[in-house]
Amino acid sequence: MDSILFNLTTAALMVLMFKSGVALIGEGTVRERPIPWAAVGVTVVAVGAVVLQQLWSGAMDALDSDPSKTGWWRVVTSVFMQNGGLLGGAWNIATLAATAALAQWFWRGPLLLALFAAGILLPQHIDALFGDTAPSTDPRNFAGSSGATYFLAATLAAGLLLTSSATKERLLAVSVPVAGLAMWLAQENGHGLVSVYGFVLGAAVLPLAQRLRNRPVAAAAVPEDELSTTRANG
Repeated sequence: MDSILFNLTTAALMVLMFKSGVALIGEGTVRERPIPWAAVGVTVVAVGAVVLQQLWSGAMDALDSDPSKTGWWRVVTSVFMQNGGLLGGAWNIATLAATAALAQWFWRGPLLLALFAAGILLPQHIDALFGDTAPSTDPRNFAGSSGATYFLAATLAAGLLLTSSATKERLLAVSVPVAGLAMWLAQENGHGLVSVYGFVLGAAVLPLAQRLRNRPVAAAAVPEDELSTTRANG
């Protein structure tokens, strides 16, 4: 029963963040958006890693992030290993693909990659600052893309909070870190904790990102000519 509740709350949190991302970029603009090539690239790497696991029985041992093993690369490669079985792996890749696409349409390609990298590298260091180094703080359990995906998705909720003037949308955005923190306190669910981290980083980065030439653009500010840009320019 506990595992079922864990999975349900984890999925519910992703739904909240996905809704926040869609509201952020504008549901009606999705079909007109250019192909998010950086997001496609991240997804292709994730799919390629699953194929590698099927072809090489030693892939998990060589590439996971088991702290009992050495290897500087493990913190990165472990993200692209999947250990949740067929359904778990499919969920991880599907949510990664959808989240990365929404993130690229808002943050743009370079910031998408930077924030995804932050989702890989930062959580364990933040945990250490608070003196929490137990494996349960890592939703990947030594492998899996869900931790970085939830971190990235939470940055979209932060973007919605800071760019929307609609009370309903702002409440939706705030519900993400609130639910994430509640999940961590009640279940020690690491997906909730990394979502709080991602939300905070997204809120911190957005004011700086808005000064860039290719700054993030929320739905209300998307120019018509951008939506009519050819898909090849994604």
